[in-house]
Amino acid sequence: MASIADILAVHKDREGPLLPILHDVQKAFGHVSEDAMREIAGALNLTRAEVYGVVSFYHDFRKEAEARPVLKLCRAEACKARGVEALVPIADNQSRVKVEAVYCLGLCAVGPSAMVGDTVYARLDDAKFKMILEAM
Repeated sequence: MASIADILAVHKDREGPLLPILHDVQKAFGHVSEDAMREIAGALNLTRAEVYGVVSFYHDFRKEAEARPVLKLCRAEACKARGVEALVPIADNQSRVKVEAVYCLGLCAVGPSAMVGDTVYARLDDAKFKMILEAM
């Protein structure tokens, strides 16, 4: 696992590095901690408030690690038109996986869709959705 210093070093010569750094920290550690925000702010000559403002603005960043695996379920209009609402009760009736609503995964033509980590799933139906939840 990379350290914050390693992630900062990768982006040291990049213009506008804050978001890429935050994404890499989130990916490496599962969240962006207060300590990480402090270290990032110091390295980029920003205030902690500026870094915190970005972390708290974007829904993808977590300030604390999630204990359960996370599945992002698209609830945008195209996925609604393709039946995502029928999947919501399946997600609500389990507690092992955290299901988060997102509003577009860019797979509008093949919805309903979901994402686990970097893997996207399209054309979801009840059976496929249950299989994904059980596999997590």
